[in-house]
Amino acid sequence: MKLFLKLDSNILAKKILNEKLKNFNIKYEIINSSEILFLENIPTEIYQQITTLLEEYGFEIIENQKNILVQKIKDTIIEMVLNEDAPNVKSSVYLAEKLDHSYGYLSNIFSEVTYTSIENFIIIQKIELTKHLIINENLSLTEIAFKLNYSSVAHLSTQFKNTTGITPSAFQRIITKRREIATKNIN
Repeated sequence: MKLFLKLDSNILAKKILNEKLKNFNIKYEIINSSEILFLENIPTEIYQQITTLLEEYGFEIIENQKNILVQKIKDTIIEMVLNEDAPNVKSSVYLAEKLDHSYGYLSNIFSEVTYTSIENFIIIQKIELTKHLIINENLSLTEIAFKLNYSSVAHLSTQFKNTTGITPSAFQRIITKRREIATKNIN
């Protein structure tokens, strides 16, 4: 028997952070899945224990200011892509307004740290969301293209194929075939 799971990594990260941090009896606030505000000074020994504990779960403490800004850019992009109610503005305007820096500055820092562009990261996030929607929602490619603010299904399909190597239609067929095989194996 197989189970098909849907995972919300933000909820998972927040739950892990909450469970692990409450054991230290310190005051904190989880701002999002990659940002914690400590409401009191933490002794060095406790800080190191927290760092070690969180590393076991794949969390990495970021202390470099450029890396912190890049993480904020990534979080803002993911929020922008996932948020259906986000204003329909250019990503450059959205990032500049949300992060209070010029887009040129954000773009330069992002490229310097990640060796890729903000635009490529946005495309990757949109394609990941497209795959998620194909797998978990009963939406047509037209509906997905509209939901993700693509100008057309052709534009979505081109980016999907350039990123994954296959068309979204081929991806849909693969998912359908896997489900058919899994259903046969259950019966």
